[in-house]
Amino acid sequence: MKASSWSQAAAVYLDRRVIAILFLGFSEGLPLALTGATLSVWLREGGVSRTAIGLFTLVSLPYALKFVWAPLIDRLRLPVMTRVFGRRRGWALTTQVALVAALIGLGSTDPLQDLWWTALCAVIVAFCSASQDIVVDAYRVELLEEDQQAAGAAMLVLGYRFGMLASGAGALYLASFFGWHVAYYAMAALVGVGMVTVLLTREPKVAQSPEMVARERHVAQWLEARPHLHGRRAEALAWLYGAVVAPFAQFMTRRAWVAILAFIACYKLGDVLAGVMAAPFYVDLGFEKTEIANVTKVFGLWATIVGGLAGGILVSRVGVLRGLLVGGIAQMVSNLGFVALALVGRDVGMLAVTVAVENVCGGIATAAFVAYLSSLCNVSYTATQYALLSSFYKLGGDLFGASSGWLADQMSWPAFFLLSMGGAVPGLLILLWLMGVMRREPIPEQRPEAAEPAVAGSAH
Repeated sequence: MKASSWSQAAAVYLDRRVIAILFLGFSEGLPLALTGATLSVWLREGGVSRTAIGLFTLVSLPYALKFVWAPLIDRLRLPVMTRVFGRRRGWALTTQVALVAALIGLGSTDPLQDLWWTALCAVIVAFCSASQDIVVDAYRVELLEEDQQAAGAAMLVLGYRFGMLASGAGALYLASFFGWHVAYYAMAALVGVGMVTVLLTREPKVAQSPEMVARERHVAQWLEARPHLHGRRAEALAWLYGAVVAPFAQFMTRRAWVAILAFIACYKLGDVLAGVMAAPFYVDLGFEKTEIANVTKVFGLWATIVGGLAGGILVSRVGVLRGLLVGGIAQMVSNLGFVALALVGRDVGMLAVTVAVENVCGGIATAAFVAYLSSLCNVSYTATQYALLSSFYKLGGDLFGASSGWLADQMSWPAFFLLSMGGAVPGLLILLWLMGVMRREPIPEQRPEAAEPAVAGSAH
């Protein structure tokens, strides 16, 4: 029986749809470093100040604000692309083509001659990338069967890490031999991996849960009782409610929802503060681009995977909230590795130890954090609610991380990384309060409702 169970568990990863999620994850993770760590190396190597590099964190604000346009992508039909490829595939291909163009534009800039133009192109890349994230998250949920969702999530994360490896280590290698422009052009070409995957994968069937059908029926009845609202006006109001109002209204029915959003925004602040300045820190210590790529990207990837696996085991043993607490404390303490590296100086061995500790601890915290965000989403509004939750996480990190360069300019590296540990404290305090609330009044777990076929007229 055990052998049969293991065989079935392994077989799910061989399903064509689950394999497709691996490549979509690659396309989703590819752009992140190109407006983050990789871009920071390019800027610092050219002599851009640490304060300016810290402010460049704000170019990724589209990731934090994607919940604003997520309802449009979730429901709006594109005139030609939707008819030819379907709603999800049409949007995916559209965002990917725009992402290719934006990366070529960013790679064509010269931050030493016109830093503002580089910043603008980086914002456009982040907007296109965030839009792709919205589509891929919804596409994954709708494409896979219920018993494939866990495997699909694991494949998405794995593909995401390989995408970050390509745009991290891969871009740094290319920049070392061929220059930054070629590196970014090559990354633009790699977006084609996701485009080919979309073209080779079918459009998922549309399904509506009983809760969604009931809410939209309630809106229809409300409109029928008001004859002055008819025609296009009634259709627009019904669409606006279903796409925008309902997902947020449903989330706000949760107990302590304000504290939950505050916790999401604060949980990884200490990790973000240190992470934004990590690349400039390595450059200032005198590490070569290839050394940074080998240790922080290639070696660091496997350390993160180990941490993620450990986090998954931890959450399954102690629960999500306790897993968050252990992970939060671990990622806070891991910043001491940067302090040690700053005191030792340029030493590849110490760099490897620092990266290993930081990535394993960060992987544990991230695994617990993703599990927590997923548990908060209602199946009827997964795409929009997940965009909302991940946006709050990004918004908190971006606003806090923007000050990291200024802080690093005001103090020594050891003092800066000691200070970054304090960034983890607010999130941990809110978590302890939420755990107390859960002990006193357990919040019912969100369970998916059985999906029903879409009502007539809502098909692609």
